[in-house]
Amino acid sequence: MTRRIFIDKQSPKAYHALVQTSEAVRATAADAGLERTVVELINLRVSQLNGCAFCLDLHTRAAVRAGEDIRRLGVLTAWRDTDLFSPLERAALALAEATTVLSDAAAQEAAYADAVEVLTEDQTAAVIWVAVTINAFNRVSVLSKHPVH
Repeated sequence: MTRRIFIDKQSPKAYHALVQTSEAVRATAADAGLERTVVELINLRVSQLNGCAFCLDLHTRAAVRAGEDIRRLGVLTAWRDTDLFSPLERAALALAEATTVLSDAAAQEAAYADAVEVLTEDQTAAVIWVAVTINAFNRVSVLSKHPVH
């Protein structure tokens, strides 16, 4: 395997800007009335789709600290097939997936239409920002090959 540069360490100013964006997004989500567990579910689902082991480890621990139920975390990849998630969480997860997998325009439109039926405009924007931000962190970690310790 080719030696990887940890781009967060190589370009600390850029990484710090991403961290600041993440902090602003977290505040935006809270201001919109999204529980921290919802934010962590989004972070985890997007990280699952992107195959980011580092972020999965980090956000699983954050979700547990925020009070998330381990049972729900265990079935997150199959969230559509269980009644364990609220309508708000389902809308947020679908919209986060649509934000991550941009190639399916029909699914994106459907997820957005469904989300605005359940989420406020502020919540819709916050969910998209959370997904955008974790997608960026996933790319930093996946391309840097950050290890899970």
